Amino acid sequence: MSITEVAEAAGVSTATVSRALSGRGSVSSSTREKVMAAAQSLGYVVSQAASTLASGRNRNVGIVLPFLDKWFFTQVLDGAQQRLMQSGYDVTLYNLAGSGTPRTTVFEQFLLRQRVDAVIAVSLELTESEVQRLHDLNKPLVGVGGPIEGVRTLAVDDVAAAELATGHLLGLEHTRVALIGGDSASDLDFHLPTKRRRGYENALTAAGLDIDETLIVGADFTMPGGYRAAKQLLGSPAAQRPTAIFAASDEMAFGAILAARDLGLVVPHDVSIVGVDDHDMADFFGLTTIAHHPRRQGALAVDFLMSELEPGADAPPAPEPMPFELVVRSSTARPRP
Repeated sequence: MSITEVAEAAGVSTATVSRALSGRGSVSSSTREKVMAAAQSLGYVVSQAASTLASGRNRNVGIVLPFLDKWFFTQVLDGAQQRLMQSGYDVTLYNLAGSGTPRTTVFEQFLLRQRVDAVIAVSLELTESEVQRLHDLNKPLVGVGGPIEGVRTLAVDDVAAAELATGHLLGLEHTRVALIGGDSASDLDFHLPTKRRRGYENALTAAGLDIDETLIVGADFTMPGGYRAAKQLLGSPAAQRPTAIFAASDEMAFGAILAARDLGLVVPHDVSIVGVDDHDMADFFGLTTIAHHPRRQGALAVDFLMSELEPGADAPPAPEPMPFELVVRSSTARPRP
């Protein structure tokens, strides 16, 4: 089956068929539907090898992540992968934690092969040499999660997000506000735990409150980690117990809610809890949180790549930093008199 037969069946030129099936170039929606229907009825499938030879593109984007078992990364990946499918591109995934492959091997060998046209780096603080290797091979690069010198990146201001979360609790007149932050193992690229702690401390200082180190506990950004940290905080005598907790991720906040329940405390009457992420389960837990839309970040990263890979595609405008907002649910309230 050839492209000529598809063109004859659809009543259009072979060039129009090529544009309609590749997703490149201007084709009306009605014409694209006509071509797709003709190709499907004839059983025609675009030859990837021929497409690569004609365009010089593999129509494949590499996505590099430090983890694949954490919510934020799966959401960015989902947003990027869905947008790439819409653009007719495949995905090659490099999971640095799960693959057992050293990071240097990924950047010095795998990504330098001619199998990917561009790269999205998620929450990886790339070195100057890693960036230069990709630029030398003319591979467009977009980062998600933090600033990278010489690279367009999409990121949330984590200090400001933490200030907003903590400020919400302070606005409810809580004065003993605890932090379940990150541990040393999680404070890697872009130092997200450090930034969220800084926002927490900025909010307390602005409210005229002292930083109480006994109200700050580290965890590993998991529900069990948040549970253990909250047990430590909420197991104190009532006079020393915090009336509110800011957890640096929703999963840790879920653990804190479960810990409060197991200690016989009622959320939010005995302790208010706020997180960051707007996790898919946040509404189920009634969790007040900071939404920062990682799926949107992944999709927008692809849009930037398409503006470099596809002729005629314009780069979309993007706010810097990325927007976030407070989502108030039932886990926060004023402290009991």
